[in-house]
Amino acid sequence: MTKKRVLITGVGGSIGCHVLRHLMVNTDWDVVGLDSFRHKGISDRVYRVTKKHPQSLSRLKIFTHDLRAPISDMLARQMGQFEYIINLASISDVDFSIEAPGDVLRDNGAIAVTMLDYARTVKPEVFLQVSTDEVYGQDVDGRGHPEWDSIIPSNPYSASKAAQECAAIAYWRSYGVPLILVNFMNAFGEMQSPSKFPAIVQRKVRNDEIVSIHQFGSGDYGSRFYIHARNAADAMLFIIRRRMPFQHVHGAADRPDRYNVVGERRIGNLELAQMIAAMIGKPLKWEPVDCRDDRPGHDRSYGLDGSKLAALGWSAPIDFETSLRNTVAWYTRNSEWLDAR
Repeated sequence: MTKKRVLITGVGGSIGCHVLRHLMVNTDWDVVGLDSFRHKGISDRVYRVTKKHPQSLSRLKIFTHDLRAPISDMLARQMGQFEYIINLASISDVDFSIEAPGDVLRDNGAIAVTMLDYARTVKPEVFLQVSTDEVYGQDVDGRGHPEWDSIIPSNPYSASKAAQECAAIAYWRSYGVPLILVNFMNAFGEMQSPSKFPAIVQRKVRNDEIVSIHQFGSGDYGSRFYIHARNAADAMLFIIRRRMPFQHVHGAADRPDRYNVVGERRIGNLELAQMIAAMIGKPLKWEPVDCRDDRPGHDRSYGLDGSKLAALGWSAPIDFETSLRNTVAWYTRNSEWLDAR
């Protein structure tokens, strides 16, 4: 039986490196990683994974390529064929998207088109387009958006992810790209970008600095569902192992398959900061900041309905508090990552 091969884009990112590690540990597949290493993807993350799992090096190849440009015939031949493509690559910095909306919209749109065009050529069994809960906008009533709820992005980043979804759906309908869409919640974990909220909190608490918490009204500091990146990776593996993409053949399906991957419980942003400070063993110094001034287009809360994936039998392997405690402990041993770019 031929060994499966999988391509991970954005392999040097905060989530991509955990997907890489999860596949190395839990499959015997050959893995190819693709990253421009020009934005938030850094080669140090890949190095840490391979250093921890040297026995897997023979199954791994890493290529550097700016996915705003098409994949050349030469690079395509070097990478080979794939059963699975996990398209993670994106600029995911909301603040940067507010400062430079055109750059983020153009870049993330180009990344999606590059990979979808490539998928038309290599014809994988599954093209997994990784998206975000933010495409749905604010979770107004607290029930969580179900799959295929109305798309109402609030900022240029979430708009760019919605655009990626639209492009992927069009390629599914027009060209038969075997698409499955997944929408994740806020991810955290070891080696996370220091610009993300959990890392910011850890850095400032350790340095006895004041943590800014966005305020939406008196006593209201917003909330998120947080999920560890390894749990997110486990959900991806579960989906591509067990679900075959819907096919748009003579109207057999009017839309591709889609799954929400949901964190364990809703966590207030202030509550999360307090939990992290307690795990570090230092007091939390914080101040409220009016989100309308600090970050326009900022949503009070996000939420997804995860019942569809749960009904198939998936649940997160590691609970939220254990995941967070393990992450905080890792940063205690590797504090230099809190100051990395």
